[in-house]
Amino acid sequence: MPVCVPPSVFSGFRPLATWALLAAFAGLAGLAQAAALPDDLSQCEAPLTTVLRSVAPGLTSQDTPAGAAWLDDTHVRWPGVTIAPGQRLRLHHSESGRLTLVATTGRMSGADAVIALGAAPTPLPADLAAANAYLGEGAEGVLPKDLSAARRKALLQGQLLLTLEAPDGRVLQSTALQPARALDALYAAAEEVPQLGAQPLSGERAGFKLWAPTARQVSVCVYPGPQAVAMRMAPLRRDPHTGVWQATVPEVRSGQYYRYLVDVFVPGTGWVRNRVTDPYSISLSANSRRSYIADLSDPALAPAGWTQHAAPAPAAASTDMVLYELHVRDFSRDDASVPEPLRGKYLAFTQDQSLGIRHLRALAAGGLTDIHLLPIFDLASVPEQGCRAPAIPTAAPDSDAQQAAVQAVAGQDCFNWGYDPFHYNAPEGSFATDADDGAVRIREVRAMVMALHRAGLRVGMDVVYNHTVAAGQQAQSVLDRIVPMYYHRLDRQGRVERSTCCDNTATEHRMMGRLLIDSVVLWAQAYGMNSFRFDLMGHQPRAVMERLQARLRRELGHEVPLIGEGWNFGEVANGARFVQASQLSLNGTGIGTFSDRGRDAVRGGAAGDDAATSRARPGFIVPAPDGDEARRAEWLRQADLLRLALAGTLRSYRFETLDGETRSGEQMRYGDQPAGYASVPGETVNYVENHDNQTLFDALVLKLPQDTSPQDRARVQLLALGINALSQGVAYFHAGGELLRSKSMDRNSYDSGDWFNALDWRGEDNGFGRGLPPKSDNGGDYALLKPLLADARIKPSPAVIDWTGRAFLDLLRIRASTPLLRLRSAEEVQQRLRFYNTGPQQQPGLIVGRLDGSGRADARFERVIYLINANPQATTVTLPAEAGRAWRLHPVQAAASAADRVVAETASVDAPNGRFTVPARSVVVFVVEKAAAR
Repeated sequence: MPVCVPPSVFSGFRPLATWALLAAFAGLAGLAQAAALPDDLSQCEAPLTTVLRSVAPGLTSQDTPAGAAWLDDTHVRWPGVTIAPGQRLRLHHSESGRLTLVATTGRMSGADAVIALGAAPTPLPADLAAANAYLGEGAEGVLPKDLSAARRKALLQGQLLLTLEAPDGRVLQSTALQPARALDALYAAAEEVPQLGAQPLSGERAGFKLWAPTARQVSVCVYPGPQAVAMRMAPLRRDPHTGVWQATVPEVRSGQYYRYLVDVFVPGTGWVRNRVTDPYSISLSANSRRSYIADLSDPALAPAGWTQHAAPAPAAASTDMVLYELHVRDFSRDDASVPEPLRGKYLAFTQDQSLGIRHLRALAAGGLTDIHLLPIFDLASVPEQGCRAPAIPTAAPDSDAQQAAVQAVAGQDCFNWGYDPFHYNAPEGSFATDADDGAVRIREVRAMVMALHRAGLRVGMDVVYNHTVAAGQQAQSVLDRIVPMYYHRLDRQGRVERSTCCDNTATEHRMMGRLLIDSVVLWAQAYGMNSFRFDLMGHQPRAVMERLQARLRRELGHEVPLIGEGWNFGEVANGARFVQASQLSLNGTGIGTFSDRGRDAVRGGAAGDDAATSRARPGFIVPAPDGDEARRAEWLRQADLLRLALAGTLRSYRFETLDGETRSGEQMRYGDQPAGYASVPGETVNYVENHDNQTLFDALVLKLPQDTSPQDRARVQLLALGINALSQGVAYFHAGGELLRSKSMDRNSYDSGDWFNALDWRGEDNGFGRGLPPKSDNGGDYALLKPLLADARIKPSPAVIDWTGRAFLDLLRIRASTPLLRLRSAEEVQQRLRFYNTGPQQQPGLIVGRLDGSGRADARFERVIYLINANPQATTVTLPAEAGRAWRLHPVQAAASAADRVVAETASVDAPNGRFTVPARSVVVFVVEKAAAR
């Protein structure tokens, strides 16, 4: 086994007893860090990891790899351990990783230094106690006060074990320590180091910067091409103040590739040499094997017209945004109007006459403002070259043959949602026409953005900083292989938390938080991304999101809308580790979170329900059957939640609730939380479906009576989309919802391939009945799903799909027609929005909202009334307060071109008496024009 390249000056060292000698050792270690690896280019071609020196087995358990933690750079805590009288805590450090527990004596040997820890202050400083409260109680110790910062840094390089020892020195317990808090304290200056990563310089040189404070040696390997052998290897030098390794390397230019060689100690393994890509890679070769060297301002990386093209103006307020969530591959994979080589690729968006782009332009003309793309950063789950396409057999709509074919190649096919980050700053290669050319994916993402801008649409990006696809020494791990045990959130035993389904990142740590901020700013500046949607944003600190918000504002000169999933769960729930970027905690920031309140009230149930549970929990848009008093009570309760959603899910908004009391949103309940959580409408993102869970159409297949006609199914779908369009806040729609999109009842299609995620812009096939969905997530529901998929009455015809799409456009036009549906402050919502038909005597299944436009010069209408009728029959309501006004059907719904002829021809108002009639399963809007106001 190779030895860990120590210079010969270390060969005579013995375990040291004094810190004076350790100081001398630290100085020698600095020389080692500056020394180069042997000029052996074969090092660049070796396997991803070489173990240079293994640690002695048995000192730490795989179940408890690091059961103690640094609280900062001087305090340590060992949760669950108590110190009996006479016992002591000591740190044992070995730069070379030689610590051994001697069986005959029970003592630790091989240490370069042993430090007795003093008693920790009681109580700890408030900030320190709060930040580490999640660890729970345990033994605590503190380093000697005279220990310099250089010495504390030396402790974090190499092997470090904490021991609980008997008075005679016998080791009773030992454990490694979680280093993140100490690294943050000792290397705080690293946050301010400009521009990490690789940067071409004039004169065919390149600068490299890598934060690796615990590494002993770092070199860079440079390759002339994506497949070529290394042409150069150069050492980097460590800045002891920041922990950043850097070098300027001659004879290196744009268009070349690189990897780092990082010699670092991995607790439980030993000293390793990791060959690793750059966390700050701006692009890569195929399958993320090598990082790409280029300056993103280089004109060679831009498509023609990039710097001159006119992007749509930034949103004046986030409430003006109407978002459409879309997957790059879904957009064009099945669109025959796109040239075959471009299907599923970034460049499909540049095909101005394709069915997909024509559809998006029509939506933009109707009032859609933004496309939000599912992840397009470098992801780990799709082969970027040679992905496999399943051969789908011809089979019955309820057969399991289709899903079997999809699942047989699921790990090697071309599809995944992409919530498995590999490199945050580099575009995904599977969407590029040449994944092995780092320049191509950069140019093609920009071409895509430019094409969408040309269509009148801003572009948002779904980002996933809450986890990575891998951690530790796994092949697809990047961060941990450079700074072990730093970038990921660990539990009390030192294991990586996985509450988000993958390896959770610790954005509360300085350099992971910096990576998030740097990455988002890069996508905004270099690619023109106009907004960002954060996956599981509640797993990130509010403070990090606020710093990001401020930096984007400063560097771009305007607000960049930020929205995300503010769910409160996992190891960070209820502020266990920090103040979260979650629904209840983001109040007042202007950052938007998705509202499950309105979603669940519309659809019924909750996210993640299986088919049987979903069927048993219909929402407001599926009326309670006669005689079902429990369901009727729930139906009326859902109506109140919907009224609150229509008012922006505001904390402060007050209206009469079902029991006749006037309550604010904060006083209403949603489970164990307040129903109202936002302080301004822009902090609420309203939606009724997205990529997660069943599509709206599929959910309604479960909830509506099986003999419901396709036409009525479409009306109920439109009812839900209409509620979203009329709600205060940000409007968010899932691609294909207007086409009755189905995923053949799949409740989790992240890896279900093109077959179940198909999107047909022709409007000929909505996707229902493409076979039983994949067994892994849906098999337990097959008995329920089979008869539904086999029922030919459920699948809509092209005519019904076409009607739904045209009627949806009318809803967009209505939202765009008046700023009264896009109010910006809680005060204005309270002042202008009033609900009728509330309280215990309300007519069930009918929501009536009135918006007052008086005093607003930009409001075309003096008054607006919307009526949402979920009943399967027409409903009439009398509103005495609105009698005597010049009410008429909204011009969009009254026009000869209006899609919904039932509304156009049967919705009516008896204006003198204030009596409004609404057809079954309809959203109807009446207005008073300003010129006609009385």
